[in-house]
Amino acid sequence: MTHSEILGQVTCTTDDAIRVAIECIEASNGEICLVVDERRRLVGTVTDGDVRRALLGGRSLENKVSEVMNTNPRFCTKGTPTIELQKLMREQDVQQIPITDADGVLVDIVFDQDLIDMVPRQTNQVVIMAGGLGTRLRPLTESVPKPMIEVGGQPILKTVLENFIGQGFHNFSICLNYLGNIIVDYFGDGSAIGANITYVREPKRLGTAGALSLLPERPAEPFFVINGDILTNTNFAKMRKYHISHGLRGTMAVNNYTMSVPYGVIESDGERMTGIREKPKYNYLVNAGIYMLSPEALDYIPEDEFFDMPSLFMMMIKDNVATNAFPIHEYWIDVGQPDDLTRARQEISRIVPAVK
Repeated sequence: MTHSEILGQVTCTTDDAIRVAIECIEASNGEICLVVDERRRLVGTVTDGDVRRALLGGRSLENKVSEVMNTNPRFCTKGTPTIELQKLMREQDVQQIPITDADGVLVDIVFDQDLIDMVPRQTNQVVIMAGGLGTRLRPLTESVPKPMIEVGGQPILKTVLENFIGQGFHNFSICLNYLGNIIVDYFGDGSAIGANITYVREPKRLGTAGALSLLPERPAEPFFVINGDILTNTNFAKMRKYHISHGLRGTMAVNNYTMSVPYGVIESDGERMTGIREKPKYNYLVNAGIYMLSPEALDYIPEDEFFDMPSLFMMMIKDNVATNAFPIHEYWIDVGQPDDLTRARQEISRIVPAVK
């Protein structure tokens, strides 16, 4: 049965009788009836609980749907990313969500099984570096680790996890040091958010690559490494495909960074001026804190030593090992300083689109 056919079976109007709403609920496997007006704009929903409360309140099955419907229905607009649909269903404990266009006209209904089918499940491991001290964000980080600072009503780290989960990645190892128990207590084994989380505890700070020497098992296939304070819409599935298709040992996501010079820059040949560039802008590709490594890259990492990711890549480059840059054009911000945190909180809708 197509979605259009399903939509027709689970939709009624405000003037229909409650018994019609019951038929719609049964057609949606006992979940929901969508109520529309004459222009097919979504104006309400009716659930089994709404019907039961109406009957307990003395209404009959011939009363109008408008008397019992929820007039503030939860819905998403067309084009809402899969990750947001999954998040909403999980948080609201529902198995379906109506979809409207920009004018509020009902255009579709998405069921949880649809979302499972839409996102292929990936087996690649994701290692998240969450052990930093966050000194530049004190006093906020005196009581919580930096990845647990809230942006958009939830910890940064939760958004990082949900972005990966929404793209089919479910296996995570989180490297801990400073205030690590707070992270463990919050996420546990990850089952509450549809993830499988294990933890790696650093006895001392080992850096963004050094902590990989503590992984209990060597990954059997390429794996991601990401800093726990990165908010981004990067397409991780595309990065994975790029890494594998190019036969790379290491892939570093890079972001375009523009630096403006607020003065006129003098161009010269020795002492002789040849020109003036007024307030020029220079573009650079910078490390975005997101990596994909093949298992063989671990052979370069020393044990029990501080070792950062740029050092790992420099060693592989020196050995002529295949390492490439993967430019990202999606939204990206490293929440490392107070100004970054302020901007992230202002721009969080670019990571997590508003759900009505």
